[in-house]
Amino acid sequence: MNAPSPRPSAPSPFLTHEHEMLRDTVRRFVRERVLPQADAWEEAGCVPREVLREMGALGLLGIRYDSAYGGSELDTLSTAVLAEELGRSTYGGFAVTVLVHTDMASPHLHHGGTPAQKAKYLPAIIRGEKIAAVAMTEADAGSDLAGMRTTARRTADGWVLDGSKMFITNGVHGDIFFVAAKTGETSGRGRDISMFIVEKGTPGFRVARPLRKQGWLSSDTAELVFDNCLIPAENLLGQENRGFYALVKNLQNERIVLGAQAMGEASRAIELALEWTRQRKAFGGTLWDKQAVRHQLAKRLAQVEAVRALVYQTAWRDAQGQQVVQEVSMIKALAGTLVNEVMYDCLQFHGGMGYIRETAIERMARDARIQAIGGGATEVMLEEIAKRM
Repeated sequence: MNAPSPRPSAPSPFLTHEHEMLRDTVRRFVRERVLPQADAWEEAGCVPREVLREMGALGLLGIRYDSAYGGSELDTLSTAVLAEELGRSTYGGFAVTVLVHTDMASPHLHHGGTPAQKAKYLPAIIRGEKIAAVAMTEADAGSDLAGMRTTARRTADGWVLDGSKMFITNGVHGDIFFVAAKTGETSGRGRDISMFIVEKGTPGFRVARPLRKQGWLSSDTAELVFDNCLIPAENLLGQENRGFYALVKNLQNERIVLGAQAMGEASRAIELALEWTRQRKAFGGTLWDKQAVRHQLAKRLAQVEAVRALVYQTAWRDAQGQQVVQEVSMIKALAGTLVNEVMYDCLQFHGGMGYIRETAIERMARDARIQAIGGGATEVMLEEIAKRM
């Protein structure tokens, strides 16, 4: 039996011609500028900044932002399309470098910044001239925001930050950091957290060390230290003591984005497995001739299409201003688990070649593991769902 050629996923009724044009632009950029070079980025441990500036010139780094700052004023679905296509690149480190900048860090400035702060930073962020990171996670407080220990105390000259942050994407080579710190009760599990803008090179702020990871190798990740780090009063981002709620609000967008990225990765992995199994000869035929292989890939495709549909529906509802907290938790839990199951099967069907570094599926399997951890671990997401049942 001959396997069919891999086909693109069916169009979603939620997507417009504008969304499909965006998809085409991202896919073409990935084909022409990412795939020929990204192996070198994996070795170097970061995405070259000129590549990000090129994305900025194409309007891909300010999709949701105001046109006054150079943005495109598009919607949540546009973000999902961007994330899905970046996931399909097969280079998770490249994808997350971009998505942290566009949809996990800079939204804090977009939502909470003053007009002066936006005018100062957003245009350069949208152009890709300044790369953003969000410094929220700590070694002893991942998803537990109330447990963070970094503090900010007010002085006559502004604020002094003390503490450390862990697992910060874009942390080594980033330019602008949106940092969360306790500003109220500094012990215990208080929610009096504030956000601050900290620029690279600020005295008292340093990269403690780059972090070597299992996957996402082309994404620079760091431990950051703030040691008596003085920042001006005007770098308070949003309302004092309201940073907890700003962080929680943006986690909803972050989880849609990560779900879309994961489904892009899973979809592409199935296509690669189809291509491999239809030409790999074994036991007098191809692997695709084996019913067990065909049925497992068929099951995985059905699951991916189901979660993908949930991502698009939820993104559409979010764009309408609807409450989607439970749904984004479902997306993160389902997508983070499913992408790893898909990668396991697709690598398995590649046989020994799936274990070789030169194959895309080997890299994708390593990259996918973090999807069930970062941005809210699966277990945390299931608890968020359960609380709303």
